[in-house]
Amino acid sequence: MRSSGSWWGNRVRQARAHVAARVTDAERAELATWSTSAELAIFDAMPVADRRHGLDVVARLHALGAHDRDLLVAGLLHDCGKGIHVRLWHRVAWSLAERYGDWVLAFGRIVPGFRAGIDRIRRHADLSAEMLVAAGVSPRAAELARHQADPVDPILGELLRAADEAA
Repeated sequence: MRSSGSWWGNRVRQARAHVAARVTDAERAELATWSTSAELAIFDAMPVADRRHGLDVVARLHALGAHDRDLLVAGLLHDCGKGIHVRLWHRVAWSLAERYGDWVLAFGRIVPGFRAGIDRIRRHADLSAEMLVAAGVSPRAAELARHQADPVDPILGELLRAADEAA
């Protein structure tokens, strides 16, 4: 198990990256060279932090030698189901609950608006897969996104999980 310091350091890094997230015009233009218009529409509808994260996951996948199109699409769009209502404080609470237990979420439920964001995070993998299927993305890419945290595919799914955790 990682030390508490490295866990906290990673979470602080993630929070800073979330707040500072940007996507350049050049990055968006490069996506247009390999993404469909439906995939780009999903990407463009995502909050900027989730777009940045998706781009970072794709970069990690490339660094791992992955070039499978379905895997790259899943990496880019795997968090699209979070939508615009999942805020940084929902994400922080979710991470704390993963580390310290569901009591964190139970405590947070007293805050108005908290429950909907947490429920969205809890369901985001299924929601992402449903959105991808509805947009005509391959069922294979949708299933990779659906099982992002607990891969079914021992090769591509594990690559996605590893890239997601590292990004």
